[in-house]
Amino acid sequence: MGYAAPPESWLGRPYYALDAYLKNTYGHKCYKIALDAHMTCPNRDGTLDTRGCIFCSAGGSGEFAVSGADIQTQLEAGLALFGDKQVGRHYIAYFQSYTNTYAPLPRLRSLYTEALEHPLVCGISIATRPDCLPGPVLELLAELRLAYPDKFIWVELGLQTAQKKTARLIRRGYELTCFENAMDDLHRLDIPVIVHMILGLPGETPEEMLETIEYLNRQQPFGIKLQLLHVLEGTDLAKSYHEQRFTVLGREEYLEILIRCLEHLSPDIVIHRVTGDGPKKLLVAPAWSGDKRGVLNALHRKMRLEGAFQGKYYQSNRRT
Repeated sequence: MGYAAPPESWLGRPYYALDAYLKNTYGHKCYKIALDAHMTCPNRDGTLDTRGCIFCSAGGSGEFAVSGADIQTQLEAGLALFGDKQVGRHYIAYFQSYTNTYAPLPRLRSLYTEALEHPLVCGISIATRPDCLPGPVLELLAELRLAYPDKFIWVELGLQTAQKKTARLIRRGYELTCFENAMDDLHRLDIPVIVHMILGLPGETPEEMLETIEYLNRQQPFGIKLQLLHVLEGTDLAKSYHEQRFTVLGREEYLEILIRCLEHLSPDIVIHRVTGDGPKKLLVAPAWSGDKRGVLNALHRKMRLEGAFQGKYYQSNRRT
């Protein structure tokens, strides 16, 4: 069952934010450095498709990654962005762009090890697809987890939705059984999983989004990213939007859906994101999402006024 009220460990938030988890774990704030490992994706290289998912930009969702030929250079460039600010003593190396397990094993070993060896990195987070986690890659992750016991390895999986019709529409390229098998493998290896979910995908109702939340409760991920659908220039989603084939969520509509999802989400799942911000030079819609701070403030205010919090209506239904 859930909590009767937000616990003190959430540090004043109405949900279990990543910031609270990191402060509880390390005693201070930690920051992510987004990296580009210069990979591709089976949805782009012709293995499954050449067009990518309909919402994915040409940069493979890595527009905020720092530049550099190698990981060490990117890490140093990322650290330099913080200047002399005392923002904490640890950083998360986030392999963000494209599919970050989609490369030969020796290259993956080199990339991950280089990041884990950095003295200021407390762990790595690897964004990938559940159909890009073959046995040798899983064995590598398990090996590195044991080799660096004082650091963490997280895997981020782009589920986006549990609705089959929407998965086909966005060209996700794999079935739910593939996702479930990957979750089983990662649970078995004790590797925490962060799942990406998009709210506001074309044709999905609030009830269907809530069904994805209930599905994820059963899968028991470590964390979740609740991402507002962004329409980015140059994508097939933008073409559909310009043709008026769907509409994006308004801010109040999004907040209503988001709060409902949080109220039904297990309070044990760490919230890594509740909105997201598309690159301004590519953002077509919704325009209101550009004010990320304003969106977060409105969310927190609305949840306080309504007495809403993560897990308020959660009913335990664990995986077997």
